[in-house]
Amino acid sequence: MLQFLRMSLMISMMLLSSQLPAQSGEEHTVQHPTFYRTVQIDGLSIFYREAGPKDAPTLLLLHGLPSSSRMFEPLFARLSDRYHLVAPDYPGFGHSDWPDAKKFAYTFDHAAEIMTHFTEALGLSRYTLYMQDYGGPVGFRMILAHPERVEALIVQNAVAHNEGLGALWKARRAFWADRAAHEDTLRANLLSLAATRTRHLGSDPNIERYDPDLWADEFAFLSQPIQADIQSDMFYDYRTNVDAYPKWQEWMRKNEPRLLVIWGKYDPSFDISEPESYRCDVPKAQVHVLDAGHFALDTAADEIAALIRDFADQ
Repeated sequence: MLQFLRMSLMISMMLLSSQLPAQSGEEHTVQHPTFYRTVQIDGLSIFYREAGPKDAPTLLLLHGLPSSSRMFEPLFARLSDRYHLVAPDYPGFGHSDWPDAKKFAYTFDHAAEIMTHFTEALGLSRYTLYMQDYGGPVGFRMILAHPERVEALIVQNAVAHNEGLGALWKARRAFWADRAAHEDTLRANLLSLAATRTRHLGSDPNIERYDPDLWADEFAFLSQPIQADIQSDMFYDYRTNVDAYPKWQEWMRKNEPRLLVIWGKYDPSFDISEPESYRCDVPKAQVHVLDAGHFALDTAADEIAALIRDFADQ
């Protein structure tokens, strides 16, 4: 009798399980945990997130300002079943070392050099680059240095054309022309709580979709005493990106890489014309403008993950 009851209970549980509705987002079940690691690169501790099978196609994710590899957590939760995801923090960002700006060159050339050494230390010989904001100038430098390593490009709100810099860049261009005279204005324009919040929300009317911790945490990071000098130096060097745009465009036109452009249309910093500028360079580029902001993963992670899967399947 006891055995009969046990069997009846097991059958009942199986039947109940089969009748339960599928859990929302079940297709995004994480099959591979995310690991939080550090590696020594050029005397610095570089932090990175890593997930997915190492024999799967690698997606190298390069973050923007003032974020870190943390911004890619939504993709780790949705793509680690199929891709090897690696997302480092640049020096001066996130959990990587923050060397003193008086002793360390915070330039895009230097960041790209360290990120290149990072990929070599991890044995990443082929990868798709996902570049957001600052990830664009870091990534394009890596591409020109080692084009043979890049399988495809995913650009998300990162500029490679002068016309893509919006109205907010007027004060920033003045800073490049005369740093001493415009340092205070630049820091308010770039590093304040209001600016940090606006970077996420932009002109999106659906502000209730945004977690306020996104900008609160970033502002806490920017408020660290050393950060004002780091970010000011880095942004002063941004003028070298504008000078380099023609080289990046020439490389894209000549090589016509597989290119996916994902654009949050509520971005307050970058002009909405920029996605089509990429298509002018790479006519076969896939371009998708989303109802999202500068950090489109804030609100459109499911859509972006689906676009990446479709892009990779082609």
